[in-house]
Amino acid sequence: MNTPHQTEFRDPSARPARLSVGVVGAGRVGPALARALQQAGHRPVAVSGVSDASRRRAAELLPDVPLVPPGEVLARADLVLLTVPDDTLPALVEGLAETGAIRPGQLLVHTSGRYGTAVLDPARRAGALPLALHPAMTFTGTMVDVQRLAGCSFGVTAPGELRLAAEALVIEMGGEPEWIAEESRPLYHAALALGANHLVTLVAQAMELLRTAGVEHPDRMLGPLLGAALDNALRSGDAALTGPVARGDAGTVAAHVAELRKHAPGTVAGYLAMARTTADRALAHGLLKPELAEDLLGVLGQDAEQPLGPQGPEGPRGPGTPDDLGGDPR
Repeated sequence: MNTPHQTEFRDPSARPARLSVGVVGAGRVGPALARALQQAGHRPVAVSGVSDASRRRAAELLPDVPLVPPGEVLARADLVLLTVPDDTLPALVEGLAETGAIRPGQLLVHTSGRYGTAVLDPARRAGALPLALHPAMTFTGTMVDVQRLAGCSFGVTAPGELRLAAEALVIEMGGEPEWIAEESRPLYHAALALGANHLVTLVAQAMELLRTAGVEHPDRMLGPLLGAALDNALRSGDAALTGPVARGDAGTVAAHVAELRKHAPGTVAGYLAMARTTADRALAHGLLKPELAEDLLGVLGQDAEQPLGPQGPEGPRGPGTPDDLGGDPR
């Protein structure tokens, strides 16, 4: 059994000891993870939050858990969740270490996708046990988040001796651990942002355009379509590409661009950028026929600083003859 000042995992294959849990940063993520840990038998004992929204989230997800300053959270907890914005995390860790708030043997967990455990080095030097556990999930700050953790992948980075403990905590929260090397964390996080954050922007833009076109319930129209597209993409990757760009319908794409310029000029740059990327991938995977690509590239080159292709205007897949466009995609 762990003492108030030392956290132990005697048998790495066993469930972690029941821990007192603290949260520094009551944003959307921290209270949800603490609630999930509570359901697994751990005991939330303290949370810090400044804004009214943070306090409301803490009250909803962690009722009767006291709101205290960050230093007091660390004084009370065996396991501390640092759930603050990425850019805030390094200074927070340094400050906690400099003030002597960190105890030897204390589990210190951050949930940033960008960072591994190196950002916790000041805490490690103070005796903390560093873990990076990033849930690959979007959060609302409500109980829905706790339910969504079931089956959610977590990007896990930890020292070798703590790897089993980190994975055990993820499993107790209902998640699936996925090991991410320290040096791969920024790329891992960029991939998630590209897929999830940009998806929200694309869907919001599509809904606005459908409303402009007179569609009364754009969410109902997009739901089945986007659900099928997502399922197909996850199953088949680039083979799931459909639509005018993949078919090489330059006239249709030109009509799209003209309408967007008229009704939603702010969407043109994004449409062209995504269409060029789609065409690039369709060419590379043999879906877009080279003989149809030249006219399409002429449309997609509008207002583009760089034409299609990874090597710019002179690259093997930049504007040129069909033979150029059908070159080695590697």
